[in-house]
Amino acid sequence: MMKRIFNKSASMLLAASAWAATAAHAVNDLPGGPAVNQLNLHPAVTKIAEEQAWLHWFMLIACTVIFVAVFGVMFYSIWKHRKSVGHKAANFHESVTVEIIWTIVPFIIVIAMALPATKLLVASKDTTNADLTIKTTGYQWKWGYDYLNGEGEGIGFVSTLDSSHREMSNNGAKGVIPDDYLFKVDNPLVVPVNKKIRIITTANDVIHAFMVPAFGIKQDAIPGFVRDTWFRAEKTGDFYGQCAELCGKEHAYMPIHVKVVSAEDYTKWVEIEKKKLAAKQDDPSKVWVLDDLSKRGEKVYATNCAACHQANGKGAGPIKALDGSPVVLDADKGAQIAVVLNGRANGAMPPWKQLSDTDLAAVITYTKNNWSNKTGQLVQPADVKLARR
Repeated sequence: MMKRIFNKSASMLLAASAWAATAAHAVNDLPGGPAVNQLNLHPAVTKIAEEQAWLHWFMLIACTVIFVAVFGVMFYSIWKHRKSVGHKAANFHESVTVEIIWTIVPFIIVIAMALPATKLLVASKDTTNADLTIKTTGYQWKWGYDYLNGEGEGIGFVSTLDSSHREMSNNGAKGVIPDDYLFKVDNPLVVPVNKKIRIITTANDVIHAFMVPAFGIKQDAIPGFVRDTWFRAEKTGDFYGQCAELCGKEHAYMPIHVKVVSAEDYTKWVEIEKKKLAAKQDDPSKVWVLDDLSKRGEKVYATNCAACHQANGKGAGPIKALDGSPVVLDADKGAQIAVVLNGRANGAMPPWKQLSDTDLAAVITYTKNNWSNKTGQLVQPADVKLARR
């Protein structure tokens, strides 16, 4: 009896624990992103996405009607004319009329389905007359954005998953989970509303795919190739996507955040970013002191390196630790500069040539003088600039 009561109590405790865990991990719909238990397409914010949704339902309804009609007639015929009720099989040859009907009707159906699909496909590939052109480069595992033409030309930055979300994932996603879990980035892609935005995609290492469902766009980013797509957002707000091509073990940590703002707010953002860009145009011949370069390197490390090597430099799984690393401790600073510039282990450690000479010098100096690494070594921007040649 006591054993039965104990088992029942244990079952109730397990059920309560499971409910509590579910409640703790409960999230709400993310506006501009995925919804809880979502079955339909994302709410469209572009004409292309609206037409895709219409085409989706048109095709689904047409195929359903055809399925019901064809199988309805077939099952009716089988049931109504079955042998058990006395029907005998008819003995006849081909009918020209039937042949014509079941050739023409499917042809008409295919044309009726192909015309709107072709029209939409052609429209989705028309990237001419863009107001703004942005090159999107896929890296393992982040996105690089370079504004090539239009207002904001010359702006460029890297967008990485927020380090707090990565840490949350590393700890098993315990406690209260934010609605934008694994979608929050440090630098969202900012674009103006009601402007045609051309997205040029490429990749630095392996194949990625740039996809934002609310815009109705998905374009592969292939190393050595340039592809393009476009969108014109008709609403302001935050819209989310992800890399849609399996690109390695960190594939799940490669979100896309597009912030659509008014024309006035976009102009203000461009002014701010250009001031930041001007401030970052460091003189590569400037000689830095250790403390200043390490402080800058700490920020660069948190943004670009901590996701894999961890904030404590210990690494995880196949990711090698930087704390106590022979390459980091090597008196020949050129060894670590070469790794950071060119990557290693067939792309497991990606190259970081997109960062400035000063940022690379800073992060290398930081790793050489942080945690248990107390080498006192200092890497100057000029050293990195020389190694790029």
